[in-house]
Amino acid sequence: MDLRQLEYFVAVVEERSFTRAAARERVAQPAVSAQIRRLERTVGQPLLHRTSREIGLTQAGWALLPHARAALAAVRDGRAAVDEIAGVVSGEVAIGTVTSHPFDIARLLADFHAHHPAVEIALTTATSDELLVELRDGRLDAVIASVAVDDDPPDLNFAMITEEVIEAAVASGHPLAGRKSLRLSDLASHPVISLPSGTGLRSRLQDACAGAGVVPRIAFEATSPQELAELAVHGLGVAILPQSMTRAHPQLQTLRIVPALRGRLVWAWRRGVNDPAARLICERALQMIGERRLVS
Repeated sequence: MDLRQLEYFVAVVEERSFTRAAARERVAQPAVSAQIRRLERTVGQPLLHRTSREIGLTQAGWALLPHARAALAAVRDGRAAVDEIAGVVSGEVAIGTVTSHPFDIARLLADFHAHHPAVEIALTTATSDELLVELRDGRLDAVIASVAVDDDPPDLNFAMITEEVIEAAVASGHPLAGRKSLRLSDLASHPVISLPSGTGLRSRLQDACAGAGVVPRIAFEATSPQELAELAVHGLGVAILPQSMTRAHPQLQTLRIVPALRGRLVWAWRRGVNDPAARLICERALQMIGERRLVS
């Protein structure tokens, strides 16, 4: 087997499509199919289930996938090490972020590109849960994501961007508007407005409710805290929001959640990263986070 076959195999698995994998690798689709067939002949086993609707891994495919990713990562690290000795940082860096955050990601990417123009940068958005999975899989080099205050996984490094109390917010005419606090047990009696499943804020809410034996009734979902606030202003339910959002909106009445909910927004990266480009962009991100703390 050769590296091109492994690269096409990983691309098909991640894209779940021969056509999308070919577009990602910038080759014709028949070339991808031919290389996958050669790889299967080499290992002596089918690696993929092919149907009209989707592409899936066989047992042999699952066995090969981590080794294929490791081989490709080793080659990338080797090339990066040679480039670093030559004083040139090149390659690719993939960054993922949640859709709404206060970190100046545009400034980070602009500064990094100015100093390392040979590095290609890819920026994607997703939920915190999705981002952390892709970070651990090696598909992303670093992410901006929301995590629990006590989350300290052994395989990731975190640098805290913000830590905030999570509050409830209602319109002035809502039945809860005159209260200062809201117990999770009382939340079950009212429609809730929340970010979608997989987001950090939603995960904090679900974990707390599960601990209290409460099943919240999610009536509306939106992809940004700003949209949640607007839905609450129109009396559609109890919005669950970061404190900075509830306190900044004059048309919302805020309620302290009991027991208290807190969440962290972090810059996260894998421990033991050897790729120079990934390491350098993380160093610049940490510098910016430190500067932000000094200003605030």
